This record gives sequence, structure tokens and C-alpha cells, in this order.
Amino acid sequence: MAAADVLLLVARVLYGGVLAFMGLNHFMQLEGMTGYAQHKGLPAPKFSVLASGAVLVLGGLSVAAGVLPVVGAVALAGFLLVSALTMHDFWAVPEDQQQDEMTGFLKNVALAGGALAIAAYATTGWAYSVGITLL
Repeated sequence: MAAADVLLLVARVLYGGVLAFMGLNHFMQLEGMTGYAQHKGLPAPKFSVLASGAVLVLGGLSVAAGVLPVVGAVALAGFLLVSALTMHDFWAVPEDQQQDEMTGFLKNVALAGGALAIAAYATTGWAYSVGITLL
């Protein structure tokens, strides 16, 4: 058991688990998140919240378990970048909201970068993984 393999497993579980939990919150806080999505001008806000919750849950579990991890990580990166631009538009909100929105924007961009790094590394195959891949 190589230390790097164990570290990667812990990282995958932490990263994927947090994102999957964030997705569960989309379902548990559906009405509040739908209202926020509507406030931000998203089309079909309830569907958008449900779809984004599904991407987060499935993508997070994909990374954590090693089931189609490239697909899951790329889907997460795409969602996180779109979400950063549409939901955390710090440049378009009143000054008293800019810091909170900038924090959300930067968090999503950083998480998207992590997802892309995971996608790149997932092409090598992982120890302690279900091992279902496209490549």
C-alpha cells in the first residue's frame, strides 16, 4: 500500500464527499435554492437546482468511488465554472454583497481547477477505486 495511493483515496473521498453533500443540499433546501436561482435570473430555476444537485451528487460520488472519474470530474468542473459566472456575479451586485459573492465565485473556480486536476490524473488509473473508466 503506497502512501501516495492512500493520500489520493483520502483526497478523493474528501473532495467528492463534500461536493456530493453540496448536491444533497440542493434537494434538502430546494425551495430556498429555487428562490435564489430565480432571483439570479436562471431559466427554469427549480429544474436548474434539481439538475445541478444531481451533477454534484453523481460527480462527487464518481470521484470518490472511482467510477467514470474523468466524466464525473469534467462534469463537476463545467458545473462549477457555470455556477461561478451565473450565481456568484460579484461584479453585478451591490457593494455590500460583493465580498460574499466574490468568495463564492473564487471557491467555485478553485474547486473547478481541482476537478480538472482530478480528471487529468484519473486517466492514469487509481488504486482503491471501483475502476470503471472510459479510458
